[in-house]
Amino acid sequence: MATYKIQGWGYEEESLTADENRDLEAFWGPHLGVDGFEATPFVTLDEIDLRAPRVTPPASLAALCTDDRRERVVHTYGCSFRDNVRAFARDFSNPPDWVAYPKTEDDVRALLDWCAGAGIAAVPYGGGTSVVDGANMPAGERAGAVSIDLQHLDRVLEVDTTSRAARIQGGAKGPALEAELKPHGLSLRHYMQSFALSTFGGWIATRSSGHFATVYTHIDDMIESIRTVTPAGVMESRRLPGSGAGPSPDRLVMGSEGTLGIITEAWTRLHARPVHRASASVRFADFYKAAEAIRAVAQAGLYPANCRLIDGNETRMSGASPEGESLMVLTFESAHHAVDHWLDLALECCADLGGIAEREGDEETRRGGQAGRWRDYFIRAPYYREFFTARGILNETFETAITWDRFPDFHATVMTEAAAAIREVTGMDGFLSCRFTHAYPDGPAPYFTWRTLGRKDALIEQYDAIKAATAETVNRLGGTVTHHHAVGRLHRPWYDKQRPDLFAAAYRGAKRDLDPQGIMNPGVLVDVE
Repeated sequence: MATYKIQGWGYEEESLTADENRDLEAFWGPHLGVDGFEATPFVTLDEIDLRAPRVTPPASLAALCTDDRRERVVHTYGCSFRDNVRAFARDFSNPPDWVAYPKTEDDVRALLDWCAGAGIAAVPYGGGTSVVDGANMPAGERAGAVSIDLQHLDRVLEVDTTSRAARIQGGAKGPALEAELKPHGLSLRHYMQSFALSTFGGWIATRSSGHFATVYTHIDDMIESIRTVTPAGVMESRRLPGSGAGPSPDRLVMGSEGTLGIITEAWTRLHARPVHRASASVRFADFYKAAEAIRAVAQAGLYPANCRLIDGNETRMSGASPEGESLMVLTFESAHHAVDHWLDLALECCADLGGIAEREGDEETRRGGQAGRWRDYFIRAPYYREFFTARGILNETFETAITWDRFPDFHATVMTEAAAAIREVTGMDGFLSCRFTHAYPDGPAPYFTWRTLGRKDALIEQYDAIKAATAETVNRLGGTVTHHHAVGRLHRPWYDKQRPDLFAAAYRGAKRDLDPQGIMNPGVLVDVE
């Protein structure tokens, strides 16, 4: 069985190769103005000073809980930059006291009963891929904290081929879920960078967005009903294709990030597996013209599966375009009909705005072209975090959404103020890039990346200062604090500013009813006494 890393992204077997490390050093050394890097060694288990558990589970739950040293270490952090820095610093000062592995829904109820009665924080782990400190143990004095891992609740329980839907347990991970749906000719078609690691329940709890750029990209739009175990009892919505009966109970649970309860299962809509595909990459000399082309495609009602825009800095960094041209990646898919005509129409929109298209042929051609080179970089990008952190390189991505009328000024201001913040905090110029992850008729979802050389003895302080500056800029300009990374503890200060105060009060009221002792993922979304 594959083993999670103590630090970094994914499994032990998936670390960067020597060639990848060499190529990254060759690229980033000159870009950051250094001749070489001194890499901090990866932490080993015997180096970690781990406090003893502060609580002991009752005998009835002992078989579900472990205080195994490695399991507690692995469940201490998610995958944020701050998590990586603390791991490299051998700082595991706030681990879970126990890691719980419920095997049934009754086990989940029993665990929450114990936590509520003893004043213990209950933190859903998901797949441990949170980049916003959403699965970390809460700060402050508590009786204890338990990380709850649903890896045994991981099955597709039922497939309704007539309605094209499935009932799936919250701990199911992407590859296994898809493998169970494939014999039925169906797919959830919800893919993201964390697809292999994250869980179905986690996708719902964080309002996940998949790679598909239009229409069926948000998990919100795929859910028929949700079953949630809360400290106050089980809450299950009625399974329906749609309903206008008051506020949606599903919408309360979606995005709740483990603050109300644990999602044990849900019914979700499925899609027929696509068999027709047509794709192209389109080069643009001007990034803003390329953005106009994205808007034209998004507003034409063509609904491509992929409609990404990658700016010149990122195409250069990824090797997709040494000349630094902006690149649009277009893909159309269907289970029922050929889609070449839809691609033709989209490419007309691009040509009107100066785009030069290259249609992609077979799989080998697709992987060897510009878009293929960028895809290879994109798939490996989460693993690069361990390279950057070990070498003292500050590294962050932040994503948002904004309407088309505000986008040009928004983009220019974010890039300018982010660059200024990097210089002010580090005294150095940084690397900045932007791409679109999703395209809506009324606006894009820009995804920014910044990197710069930091001080190893102050990485978190420097990171926090730049993060705060960029988040304040996005908030001031009317963007969302997060499009798909969730809120967690990292985005909480700016989420508090984005949401209406009355909504926060109403949500606190819901949390008091569903989680009277305030044990569920404390510190995320709202605070309650």
